[in-house]
Amino acid sequence: MAARKALSRAFSTSAVAEAAPALAQRSFLAKIFSSGSRVNTPLTDELPGVSIPAPIPAPETAPTTQLTKLSNGFTIATENTPGATATLGIYVDSGSVYESPYNTGVSHLLEYMAFKTTRSRTHLRMIREVEAIGGNVLASASREQMAYNIDTSKATVPEALEVLADAVLNPKFQSWEVAEQVRKMEADVKNLKDNPQTTLLEGLHSVAYTGGLGRPLIVPEGLLGGLNADVLADFYAANYTAPRMVLAGAGVDHDELVRLAEPLLAGAPAAGSSGEPTSSYVGGDWRQFAASPLTHAILAFEYQGGWRDVKGSVAMTVLQYLLGGGGSFSAGGPGKGMHSRLYTRVLNAHPWMHNCTALNSIYNSTGLVGIFASAESSQAADMVDVLCKEMQAVAKGVPEAELERAKAAAVSNVLMNLESRAVVAEDVGRQVLTYGHRKPVAEFVNEIRGLKAADLTAAVGKLLKTPPSMAVLGDIAHVPRYDQVAKRFG
Repeated sequence: MAARKALSRAFSTSAVAEAAPALAQRSFLAKIFSSGSRVNTPLTDELPGVSIPAPIPAPETAPTTQLTKLSNGFTIATENTPGATATLGIYVDSGSVYESPYNTGVSHLLEYMAFKTTRSRTHLRMIREVEAIGGNVLASASREQMAYNIDTSKATVPEALEVLADAVLNPKFQSWEVAEQVRKMEADVKNLKDNPQTTLLEGLHSVAYTGGLGRPLIVPEGLLGGLNADVLADFYAANYTAPRMVLAGAGVDHDELVRLAEPLLAGAPAAGSSGEPTSSYVGGDWRQFAASPLTHAILAFEYQGGWRDVKGSVAMTVLQYLLGGGGSFSAGGPGKGMHSRLYTRVLNAHPWMHNCTALNSIYNSTGLVGIFASAESSQAADMVDVLCKEMQAVAKGVPEAELERAKAAAVSNVLMNLESRAVVAEDVGRQVLTYGHRKPVAEFVNEIRGLKAADLTAAVGKLLKTPPSMAVLGDIAHVPRYDQVAKRFG
């Protein structure tokens, strides 16, 4: 026993002596909290004994968008982006513009009812199957389109597609489930009062347009009681038809997706489109008092042409980056827009201005372009004056250096966003609904780079000839009357 102890003691002493140089090289905290060995190879050197595989060669050509239209009118559009994951989405030519006074808010409710109980799955089973494939689902409603998306790995695209198709094409709309989502909507709508920009946008559309775009996207509290399963089913049956739907995929092989999707989508009704609802821009004034130290306002004008006018929509996009803006407490740094007009000319010059941001809401054939601002209520009149002056200043001319900076920011933003697989899928789906095909990215980039200062000032001059639309939330007593603001642009 004594010999064994002596041997053990000798071995321990020898091990400590051998490890001493290595321990001396370790940090103080590493000595305390870590007992394992540490690799001392610098990050700039290769690890000994580790072979690095050759990088995967880049494709010779960029992936292109491929389209197939099924016999019932359903369109399948894909772009096979590289990577181990894929995004699938079904985009529907349906939204609040298709609603009526009878079913106001039904598109908002459809967003809440996405990926719930279907005719072949319970909600619980839907959740479990999405979890089993490591998927992520999302639905969103807008004024002209509905979107349903699922992100997954390329290995589980067939399962993800089946879940997506079932959720969109076979909803059950059970009365108790619809009532539960209406209650959730009610709570969320009440919380929206804390979001002044969303409240103002809803008010702005209600006075800016007559027709489809004048209808609310977010259901007003007083109309929630009219939403039920029957209203939902009737709206769905009238609008969710195959010719008005697109299956978009990013990171998937086109022929393989068509093969998988055709039997799943064949059951969608082939009824034709009822036609796009008309919307007429009229301009107007919306105001709501709120007891708040800040007053919030939007001043906007109509952009005639919408996304279908590519040159005009490009000019409006560059205008948004030219004006820029943001909050007065921005941390700054690259890409924060600190050199944009609304920062240099407004936020840096007026300490009472808390937020000043360019606003751009573009639709298929029209749009609203302007500025959102938040200021101390005592300066409400000055805030409106600043908004008017900044819109008029662009129409008088733009320095070349300032325009080039805005164009570079717009191109950078477009290309950077399209590095995201999910954005590619969304871009494919929405463009096919709007144009019937997907325009090459280079077309938009070339339009941006070819924009001249004279083109931008002419586009803004045309913009300011339309009647202004105003929305104000806060201390409305000190805000100039609508007719006084309109005269400044007459």
